[in-house]
Amino acid sequence: MAPELTTTLVEWSRWQFAMTAIYHYMFVPLTLGLSFLLAVMETMWVRTGKEEWLHATKFWMKLFAINFAIGIATGLILEFQFGSNWSNYSWFVGDIFGAPLAIEGLFAFFLEATFFAVMFFGWNKVSKSFHLTSTWMVFLGSNISALWILVANAWMQNPVGMEFNPLTARNEMSDFWAVLFSPTAMNKFFHTVTSAYTLSACFVIGVSAWFILKKRHLGFARKSILLASVFGLFSIIATIFTGDTSAQDITRTQPMKLAAMEGLNQGGQGMELTILGFPAKDSRLASDRMRTVKYGIAVPKMLSFLGYHNSNAFIPGIENIINGYTSFEGKTYPSVEQRMANGRTAIAALKTYKTAVEEKNEPLAQEALTTLKKNYADFGYGYLNSKYDIIPPVSLVFYSFRIMVGAGVLFVLLFVLTWWYAKKRKFEKFRIIPYLALFCIPLAYIASQCGWIVAEVGRQPWVVQNLMPTNVAITRIASGWVITTFWMFATLFTLLLIAEIGIMFAQIRKGVTETSETLQNS
Repeated sequence: MAPELTTTLVEWSRWQFAMTAIYHYMFVPLTLGLSFLLAVMETMWVRTGKEEWLHATKFWMKLFAINFAIGIATGLILEFQFGSNWSNYSWFVGDIFGAPLAIEGLFAFFLEATFFAVMFFGWNKVSKSFHLTSTWMVFLGSNISALWILVANAWMQNPVGMEFNPLTARNEMSDFWAVLFSPTAMNKFFHTVTSAYTLSACFVIGVSAWFILKKRHLGFARKSILLASVFGLFSIIATIFTGDTSAQDITRTQPMKLAAMEGLNQGGQGMELTILGFPAKDSRLASDRMRTVKYGIAVPKMLSFLGYHNSNAFIPGIENIINGYTSFEGKTYPSVEQRMANGRTAIAALKTYKTAVEEKNEPLAQEALTTLKKNYADFGYGYLNSKYDIIPPVSLVFYSFRIMVGAGVLFVLLFVLTWWYAKKRKFEKFRIIPYLALFCIPLAYIASQCGWIVAEVGRQPWVVQNLMPTNVAITRIASGWVITTFWMFATLFTLLLIAEIGIMFAQIRKGVTETSETLQNS
């Protein structure tokens, strides 16, 4: 295949997967958090017998169901792409990556989908207690589903618990528990789900604020805001805490991602954290992939503290990583050029090993296997064309990280203000608060997507960190097919999104079904 066609195929395959993932993750966060709020609301109805909690549960459940249905459709297409567009990747790591996804599909999704049917269609058909159990099981199932998917994704960021089989050229799982409970997996799971809870809280508060502005269902809106603001405050605090632990993990396992997040070219001890800045091209830098942060506002030594909880810790920059460095913990990393040489040595040793096995040359096979194991940690570097290929798109990662963090700070303020606003019933005053709540609905979705941009774009060019770059992972098919299906999926998903938003708006405008005076005035 010609190099230009390969480049086109790689880029369009990436764009297709990114587009599908972005659309899919528009629906997932609301499912994770709103299912918990539904379970709490229904629990309050069962325990107190107050009808307003029943009506609140049914209202939010309708919005949950609409979102849940569209999310399933986009998720299925996303998983199919591993076989259609990324078959080399699926072959290389399928024994490991496939296991969490299989568990998710056979156990977690089955649990979630089964009890969703009871939860949504079972009113007046099953007992209160069984219906309540079903609602809690939907929450449990959706979050367990997220766990296994995020475990699979975390393994791509930090591959652990596996052995490479040179005969099949596949990675095989050797330690299931190391994969499941790796620090990267646990940090990713808790940070992702708590940020999803935050988005759900913003959604509930924002929709409830709209009712307040329209002077409709004030009792329902007040109760929803009180519950969601407390839930959201705990969630955003947990998100901030898990973001801190994730930063420490990234510092150790993906230092280039951290450098891109900061636009940091030259590292050092006691590095500052840039709050605001503008990464710009600089002809003095070695590669046009690098950026110089201009007009920056920074907190002294904060990046070192975030990375190691030591304000004087050494943090490597892009140039340090390319040229080789010694980490704060004393581990030495060779230059990228050396790692590329190691990777090419590993690739050559793999070919030699296979040939020696076929020819039954045991001494040569053992020698090649020893060389392969010695250099396998840098296997993926052997497929790079330039040492600068390991630099991700710095500006995109830099800005996405700051939008995500800035939105998180605003959400803390939102949850405190809306709790006070609803608690004190300040519906005729401080009208800016419900408008702020409405503004935070799209902002929460933007922040959520920015988090994934940092995680996924920040690790480029790697599909599996250090072991497989993107250009090796694709399926060798005609790029025209990928381009065609990209636009097909883009059109389909856009129509689905428009339909979902339209149905959601119609349901919100319809309002809450009232059978009690207390719903309006409580």
